[in-house]
Amino acid sequence: MESYTIESNKKKSRLPARLDFAQSATGLILGLFIWMHLLFDGSIIFGKKAFSFVTGMLELSFLSDTGHGFPIIVFFAVVVISILFITHALLGMRKFPNSYQQHRIMADQVIMTNHMETKLWYVQVITGFIMFFAGSVHLYTMFANPGSVDPYLSADRVVSGNMWFLYLVLLVCVVLHANIGLYRLCMKWGWFSGKDAKRSRLKLQMLRNRIIVFYLVIGVLGILAFTIVGMGHRDKVGERYLGQTTSLEMPQGLVQTRYIEDSNE
Repeated sequence: MESYTIESNKKKSRLPARLDFAQSATGLILGLFIWMHLLFDGSIIFGKKAFSFVTGMLELSFLSDTGHGFPIIVFFAVVVISILFITHALLGMRKFPNSYQQHRIMADQVIMTNHMETKLWYVQVITGFIMFFAGSVHLYTMFANPGSVDPYLSADRVVSGNMWFLYLVLLVCVVLHANIGLYRLCMKWGWFSGKDAKRSRLKLQMLRNRIIVFYLVIGVLGILAFTIVGMGHRDKVGERYLGQTTSLEMPQGLVQTRYIEDSNE
């Protein structure tokens, strides 16, 4: 009895709660980033000029004298996202099964309970595991080539670089993981919950499913658009997209300088 009293008087650690909050915060930021990232990439559906315009705006090309923008912005963005990605992955691994036996027990329980929320969590476990490898490859590619956000160079990676399958797998995993995660955050922290909890849950589930379908369609169409561009650009791999820039729009010397830079890359 005495030992029980001593044990119960111990101060409980707040570390698990803080780690859980950090996992939720990084997941929220990454989930919203995925939404924007897929929309930006999806601009290729409307053509090379549209994609070039979007990437130019992201690189602040309108503030650049040469019109090339500042690729360093992409570099720093990749660094920040990589830090959030690794942090979120490490925090999430606390709840992952760390052995095959634990994985089998968890899988059997998912089947036995037949509980939708548990199944969604299991989907996050699987997609998170795949993303840790596939996402790392994508982040490294962008980290090593921050100035390669270009309709032709991006399409070359998809087709000539044979990255289309990786991007397709990553698309499915990212869309499912991010949107299920955002839905579970809303349920966990009570966001958008009304007086009728059951009705609010059904609305969030319907919204989650529609968003998943929307981004899967945008992503698949985007990969198809990049594939079409890449297949037509196979004999000019490495050449950059110059858009509508002509000697009438820019001084002759500047056009020549940009052409030399593009041909070298």
